[in-house]
Amino acid sequence: MLKQNQFDSIVIGAGMSGGWAAKEFCEQGFNTLLIERGRNVVHLKDYPTTNMLPWEFKHRGSVPAKIREENPIAHSCYAFREDAIHFFTKDAEHPYIQTKPFQWIRGYQVGGKSIMWARQVQRWSNLDFEGPARDGFAVDWPIRYIDLAPWYTYVEKFVGVSGNKDGLEILPDGDFLRPFGNNCVEDYFSEEMKKHYKNRHVIYGRCAHLTESKPIYIKQGRGLCASRNVCQRGCPFGGYFNANSTLIPWAMKTGNLTLKTDSVVHSIIYDEKKKKAIGVRVIDAHTKASVEYFAKVIFLNASTLNSNLILLNSTSNRFPNGLGNDSGLLGKYIAFHNYRGRIRATHEGHKNSRVDGRKPTSAYLPRFRNVYSQETNFLRGYAAGFGARKNMIYDTSGLGDDLFNNLKNTKQSDVWSVRSHMMGETIPKESNQVTLDQKLVDPWGIPQLKVDVDYDDNDEKMLKDFFDEFSEMYTKAGFKNIKTEDNKRIPGNDIHEMGGVRMGYDLKTSLLNKWNQLHLCQNVFVTDGACMTSTSTQNPSLTYMAMTARAANHAIKEMKKGNI
Repeated sequence: MLKQNQFDSIVIGAGMSGGWAAKEFCEQGFNTLLIERGRNVVHLKDYPTTNMLPWEFKHRGSVPAKIREENPIAHSCYAFREDAIHFFTKDAEHPYIQTKPFQWIRGYQVGGKSIMWARQVQRWSNLDFEGPARDGFAVDWPIRYIDLAPWYTYVEKFVGVSGNKDGLEILPDGDFLRPFGNNCVEDYFSEEMKKHYKNRHVIYGRCAHLTESKPIYIKQGRGLCASRNVCQRGCPFGGYFNANSTLIPWAMKTGNLTLKTDSVVHSIIYDEKKKKAIGVRVIDAHTKASVEYFAKVIFLNASTLNSNLILLNSTSNRFPNGLGNDSGLLGKYIAFHNYRGRIRATHEGHKNSRVDGRKPTSAYLPRFRNVYSQETNFLRGYAAGFGARKNMIYDTSGLGDDLFNNLKNTKQSDVWSVRSHMMGETIPKESNQVTLDQKLVDPWGIPQLKVDVDYDDNDEKMLKDFFDEFSEMYTKAGFKNIKTEDNKRIPGNDIHEMGGVRMGYDLKTSLLNKWNQLHLCQNVFVTDGACMTSTSTQNPSLTYMAMTARAANHAIKEMKKGNI
């Protein structure tokens, strides 16, 4: 065992949750190895398009047809555009098998998908953690809101979250910076819903953007959000949160971080005599050479499906079916968010009002179905966004000078366009699973992942309810030309896949305990989306970060006691 390959802790994955684990260990004096399968992306230095103007892009922001054809999976993501295409993993770069259609959106680089994420951050409530116990799907969460609440605050103070204090049980308030605010039509819709419903709230969408300067953000070297709305390029101000601008540099400053990029984790090494994991086996992304690194504790944060893949591939005489997998549950009970429902309409009021500038968020409707009792023919519920804007009217007729003059007469419509999209909770099912293929391998000699995930009847019933309820809500608000759409979005395209290594009380029905430790190998922690027992309806990133900070600090205490 080479001394330079020995660390106190190893973190697999340099994205949002892995960045948090690395920060916690490094801050508290632990020599930490952070392993990333992709290239390094340094804040500011490696954002090549961040200050480009629209006409400076060769294709004016669009992706050429050849690239679209070669990348039907990556191109299905809304942010896969000319200004951010370099942050997405291309389809051919890491093949996998779709037993059923599944769009696995990936970003292999330091920072991961935290560079391109939508930056919406909502806490879970006790109602979310109690969901499985209350209506009998999945297994009971081994934690409740009270366990995570202080860690939500801890994370929010470091990240910076713009929001309002709304006083809702279903969506707990956090430690917020000032909000950008909703526009007049979003406020109008909120007031209309208060008139007609007791439990349907239209609030400001909480987002990970700096709207105030505080000493912690100055120390991070971050400036205020300028509402440019091109966040997927990487922000030159650090106005929104990503791992590159905050977590990784913060850990680096301690002198305790070693960052290994272009390093594909093959498996976690289990020592059968010591009855614990002792390190990781890594394949160089370019040379394909193998190397092993060793540590007392390992945090697995490779993103949901890759974390499942690594554990499934971590076999030994003790664990022939994957590390910690005596129950056979590893890779099963994958769930995601149902984004198929959309609704749009027009609003003819507020004609003399307009939107001044941009903002990086919209209004948000927390879940209101089946919250306190089972009131529908489907389990759980959905949240939704709500946005309003006035469209521009362009006259593109004519050629040459005529076209130029016509375009100069562009004006704003008098009529507002309003729209919503659903974010539905899918139910974790044993049949929704990932496994390793027995024959096909990827470019690093690792078995390809087989993804077998799909919608079910519960999702269809929920979708219909979204259309019915929002059509009614839009009608009561006086909106016109109401149109609903099932966009047929394929699972995975929500980019909120979760589960496969779920938390629980019982090692027969779960793989992780309340501290995110593998029941059967307690120096291995999983704190990315793979650990989730159910999905709720909220955007999950804030919960991943809070869980990681909580688990890392537990691991640190146990290491100091000599228990790990």
